[in-house]
Amino acid sequence: MSTIEPLKTEPVHPAPVKNYSAAIRLWHWLNAIVISGSLITVLINSTILNTRGSAPTVLSAMQRDSANVTLKQARTAVHALNDKVWDVHIWFGYFLAALLLLRLIAELTQTADQKFIRRFRDLWKQFFYIKNQREPVRHALVVKSIYVAFYITLVVIVCTGLSLAFDDVLPFMKNIGHDVKEIHGFCMYLVLAFITVHIVGVFLAERKDSKGIVSDMINGG
Repeated sequence: MSTIEPLKTEPVHPAPVKNYSAAIRLWHWLNAIVISGSLITVLINSTILNTRGSAPTVLSAMQRDSANVTLKQARTAVHALNDKVWDVHIWFGYFLAALLLLRLIAELTQTADQKFIRRFRDLWKQFFYIKNQREPVRHALVVKSIYVAFYITLVVIVCTGLSLAFDDVLPFMKNIGHDVKEIHGFCMYLVLAFITVHIVGVFLAERKDSKGIVSDMINGG
């Protein structure tokens, strides 16, 4: 009688689950580049190309070359350069708006265990309802809450920035344009504060019990 031998099957090795998906990692670094570029344009226009501060320097340089230029003309020249830099700033704003849209798409399409909103909700439940290991959970919840504030700030920056970029076709901007500009500028300081907290937090985490955070954001973890 012939015996039935079991079929040999190769052991299945499931693919390792990444802490950060490729889409989130790409978004993170592109977002860092775009925000840095946008902030640099603001820095240039508020220092080097500040009309009131730079016009006398331009006037003095041109007069040394025997150019017959008035202070008003020098201010006009600086202001023209200032506008060119603002054009670059606007393009960075468009890229930021596109990245924000991509972040929303990534949140909707990636696996459930990598969704930001699910991780935040799980931490919230564990801290307020399960009440297990509350100290490390509190730290993680605070970090996630800071990211929530950052995302909200990005939404406000993008909405106000697009409103300012298209103020000539938006009727309501005639009445609230100045307020929108103030809100947009204030959000810039919030972003600077987040960047500072983020860099310091990553530095401290790398030195303590969360080594490899930067490499995780490169290779996925």
